[in-house]
Amino acid sequence: MTNEITRQKHEIDALNQAPGRVAAKVVIMLRGKNKPDFTPHIDGGDFVTVLNAGAVKFTGRKLAQKDYYHHTMHPGGLKSISMKKVFDKNPTDVIRRAVYGMLPKNKLRDEMMKRLTIKA
Repeated sequence: MTNEITRQKHEIDALNQAPGRVAAKVVIMLRGKNKPDFTPHIDGGDFVTVLNAGAVKFTGRKLAQKDYYHHTMHPGGLKSISMKKVFDKNPTDVIRRAVYGMLPKNKLRDEMMKRLTIKA
């Protein structure tokens, strides 16, 4: 195995696709699982650009029912915001949150997220 990592550039069109399906494809390329020399502890993934993030298709009633949560770390500090508010404010944030949640929770996650570009 060589010490050099060759990174390719990929574009994914999110037009009329579910955000989770798009995010799953993106994560595979960001991690480098599409390459024959994949190693879990080495960040060998590619650059990924997602196009038409504002034209994704939501199935069911997710826009009205799905909520994103975060905690302020103070007593009673659980905050929630609906997916519809997040999507109306910034459509790219829905896909970014989905990809972030699918990546492994380790030191490599932030470096992988830097190689992701999402365009509405």
